[in-house]
Formats: sequence, C-alpha cells, structure tokens
Amino acid sequence: MPHDIAPVAFAVAGRVHEVGGVTMGTTWSVKLVADGEASLPPLERDIQRCLDGVDAQMSTWKVDSDLSRFNRAPAGSWNEMPADCFGVLAFALRVAEQSGGAYDPTAGALVDAWGFGPPRRHADAGFALPAPSQLAEARACTGWQRIEMDPRGRRALQPGGVRVDLSAVAKGFAVDKVAQLLSAGGVSNHLVEVGGELRGTGVRPDGLPWWVALEAPLPHRGGGAVAIDTMVALHGLSVATSGDYRRGFTHDGQHFCHTIDPRTGRPITHGLASVSVVHRDCMAADAQSTALTVMGLGEGLAHARRHRLAALFVQRTAGGFEEHLSDALAELL
Repeated sequence: MPHDIAPVAFAVAGRVHEVGGVTMGTTWSVKLVADGEASLPPLERDIQRCLDGVDAQMSTWKVDSDLSRFNRAPAGSWNEMPADCFGVLAFALRVAEQSGGAYDPTAGALVDAWGFGPPRRHADAGFALPAPSQLAEARACTGWQRIEMDPRGRRALQPGGVRVDLSAVAKGFAVDKVAQLLSAGGVSNHLVEVGGELRGTGVRPDGLPWWVALEAPLPHRGGGAVAIDTMVALHGLSVATSGDYRRGFTHDGQHFCHTIDPRTGRPITHGLASVSVVHRDCMAADAQSTALTVMGLGEGLAHARRHRLAALFVQRTAGGFEEHLSDALAELL
C-alpha cells in the first residue's frame, strides 16, 4: 500500500545510466545508479530476456504463448501453466472478484469483437462494429467465475471458449519482475518503465527519490486543457495509468476507446479520461487502474475509498479536465 514504502536513504555513489528496448508491442527503459565504468550490455540483455519470458507466457498475439495455448484448449480440459502465468492469472481473478467484474481477464472475446485483438483490427479495411449477435456471443464466452484454478497442480480449467487477456496486468507484472531482477543482482537504485507503467526503488545519486509526473490525457476529441501534472516520489512504489486516449477509433463520428466494460460488453462512455494508481506493486497498480477506469468517477472513487487505493481520476468536462484524488492519494501527497 502507499504507506508501505522503502526507508529513507541518503546520497549514493555513481551516476544514472539508462538502457532500453522493445517488448509486448511497446518500449521499456531502465534508469539505474552505477559507477562510470559499469558494463551495461550484459545487464541490458538480462532485462530483455526477462521481458521476453513474460511475453512468451502471457501474450495473446503470439500463437505459441502459454496463454494462447490455454485459450485454444478444449472445453473441460485442465491446463498446466508456468508459475508466473499461473500467478498472474490467479491475481487477475482476485481483482475481478473484488471489482465486481469491472476488471475481467476473461474479456478477450469482447476485446477481439471490438477490433482491439489479434483476429481483426479496427484499422483494417471493411471493419464494421460488432452486431448485437456478435456481442452476445462474445459475452457468453466472458466471465471470471468460469475459470477454476488448481494451485497444487498449477493448472487452470478451460470451460470452453473463454479467451483470457492479461494485457491490463502483464506490463505491470513485467515491471515488478525486472525490478526484482535488478535488486537480486545488486542494483539497488533503479527506475523501471514498461509501456508507461513505472516502479522506483532506492534513490538517485543525490539522495532524492525517483520523482515522476502522473500521465496526463491529451486534449483530443473536442479539446480541453491538459490536466495539471501531479508529481509522486517512487521510493519503493509503482504507478500505472489507464486512459481512454491511449487507443481507440472513430466510426461514423463516434469515438470508441479500447477500455471495455465487461459488464456491458461495450467501450466505456462516461467521460473518465484517465486513472493513475500508486501502489507498492506495479501489477496491482496496473489492474486496479483498469478496474477504476471501467467503473467511472463515482463508482471508482467509492471503490478506491473502500479498498484504500491511491488513485488520481481525470474527468473530461465541457470546460476541460477535472482532477479528483482518492483519500489515500491525498494522504500520500
């Protein structure tokens, strides 16, 4: 939780180095404190291998990933999973239950139906909005309650037709995984970023924490002022942001964002531009930011209050953007 942060540190020897690459259809970067003679290429290769391993397990775009194999498995089959994939799915199902299905990792069929998944893309020629019958079919394949887990055998039951999509949690998990890799290797002071999700550990050489600005939505679709940057110190903390501006498409003058409410089967339309969540674990911040975005401002603030989530909500209004802080975030800042 936000108050469970690393103890205060002092200035450390060395300078800030940066390495980076690509993964999961996006980019990654790591800032780390080391002396001027540090050999970075081996470390960069280790980080890339770590990220490639997460992608090989949890990608819905790779037909040979462990998750893709589960999604193709016959109805009624129990499927063994690698430890990381099983753990992330189990965590995602807990968030789904906690959020009342606002976040649901089994919504892959709905993601595909709206043109945000591998089978068909909203940018493809001839793309049409899903017909009511298509949405009904996709919703019939959705439901976190349908997945059964066997922790002892590290297996998950494919009930038939369920397409799990871990996109809203895998990047956060990858951030945590890289941070653990660095800490285990003696790199105690670092800032890890994957696709905009961040986790900071330790401090910079001057002894200050890793200060970052919470991601602000762009003034598109009719304009409006960009939200004022809110700075947070990632000293043993992570931050993840979900927003309606990251991906989407316009059809017949109507905008459809990539954030789909599994409870309705349709993209959200309540005007919540973004939600940023600060949490000890980036995987949790990633999943919770998605859940709160789906809920909308009123339901989301109430949920954040019940579960002590540190969250920044940015709402679109006719006059521009409005910021709303959960109680836990206000206390943290």
